[in-house]
Amino acid sequence: MRLVSTSKFPALRLTALRFPVAAALALLGMLALAPAAQAANPLEMNFWLSGPRYDGNLPACEAGLTSVTYQFGEKEGTFWNSALRITGYTQLREVAFRPWQSDNIPRRYCAAEAHLNDGKVRPVYFSIIEDGGLAGFTDGVEFCVVGLDRNWAFNPACKAAKP
Repeated sequence: MRLVSTSKFPALRLTALRFPVAAALALLGMLALAPAAQAANPLEMNFWLSGPRYDGNLPACEAGLTSVTYQFGEKEGTFWNSALRITGYTQLREVAFRPWQSDNIPRRYCAAEAHLNDGKVRPVYFSIIEDGGLAGFTDGVEFCVVGLDRNWAFNPACKAAKP
């Protein structure tokens, strides 16, 4: 097998340089001929595109306990094949309400001590989220029981469930 030097074939060298230059020029030509972006017309701006209107009317922390109890039991029974359930709560308190800018989705952060049916008491952190439920029609609840975050969604030690 014999290697051929391109210095003996200047036409081969020029062909190799022409392709990238031609491709770049073609791309620039297409971009120059593309229509300019236009702002939305009044119909597009005002017809079903008004965006979310959060008013921040969230229930107190007590309203989220039923959901936390149900979701915890469902998760333990369905995914972890466990009979562990929450039997009660103590030391319920609000941790924060809308801790960030007012443009964010309103959330009420709460903490409590959860009493489990195995006799242990564990901290639980949860948030009530405006329009965070199914399809945004109801308020949603996210929670984490310290030591029982088995899929590590809020690890370490439920830190991601806090504000």
